Amino acid sequence: MSRIFPRPNGSRRSHAGAQVRSRENSGTVLGLDGLELPVLDATVLNDLETELAQTDLARNFAVDYASMWEQRLDRLSAALGYQDRAAALDAAISLKVSSAMIGGLRLARLAETLEAAIRAGVLHDRERVMASVAETCRATVGELRFRYAGVDE
Repeated sequence: MSRIFPRPNGSRRSHAGAQVRSRENSGTVLGLDGLELPVLDATVLNDLETELAQTDLARNFAVDYASMWEQRLDRLSAALGYQDRAAALDAAISLKVSSAMIGGLRLARLAETLEAAIRAGVLHDRERVMASVAETCRATVGELRFRYAGVDE
């Protein structure tokens, strides 16, 4: 199996790694941690409810999202650990899209940046990235559960 995240010339510098650590250059640059974005934008699910004209469908989507976050996280972690680029991309894209659909803006941005790092082959610090993703997943699901009582039923 070939390495999908090579370390060029032994360098520890990486686009994704630098972003995961901080917003180093300016206050307008979003880091991989997405601190400038809200964990959950409730208007996204409210808009989905309005578009579907059914509160239950949007709520059910939120319930499904909350119940599946650990599986998504495990799938992403395993793919990165095995350096399976296709599976890692699929997991990152799934996380990005589903998070955006429930209003998890910070997690969606994090997954988008992770997707770009996987595509570019520049993801070096898997443990740090996964810790950031896991923390943001927990925060997103926590907000869902707080704002939409019964989401974890």
